[in-house]
Amino acid sequence: MLSREQVLYLRLEAEGVRLLPLASRRAIAKEIESSPGVDAVVLNEGSAVVVQVKPVRLELDEEIKRLEIAENIITSDPEIMRGTPVYRGTRIPVELIADMLREGTTYEEILAGYPALDRKKIELAPLYVQAFPRRGRPIVRPWARQKPTRVTRHGRSSTGQK
Repeated sequence: MLSREQVLYLRLEAEGVRLLPLASRRAIAKEIESSPGVDAVVLNEGSAVVVQVKPVRLELDEEIKRLEIAENIITSDPEIMRGTPVYRGTRIPVELIADMLREGTTYEEILAGYPALDRKKIELAPLYVQAFPRRGRPIVRPWARQKPTRVTRHGRSSTGQK
């Protein structure tokens, strides 16, 4: 598992540190690792390049808090829906709510269908699903994208004869 400082450095890489030369990136990583509370890293004394660490750290801390809250309100128990992650105290799958949001369902529609949830729980669903993806290969349903080849309707009367 990555340390908080390593995650912070990876976020800085994503924010643009990756564009710097390798030696500079290593210096930044070393500084963050040795001084976890550093607010900014100045490259090559007197240089015009200053990497602001504090705003990224604050943003990262907030995201980690949100993830911890999500972990506390979501449970996965083999006795409940074969271990599918659900909201604690319910049988509502978190992945279902995240899929509904991805497809454009509004919060009001979800709340109407699932009154046991609140807006905060709904907002945390995509974060949880992204942080803890389903293990294994995705479920393949080859028939889902095809039209039915034949639809059969049996017209039966109440007497059981056709």
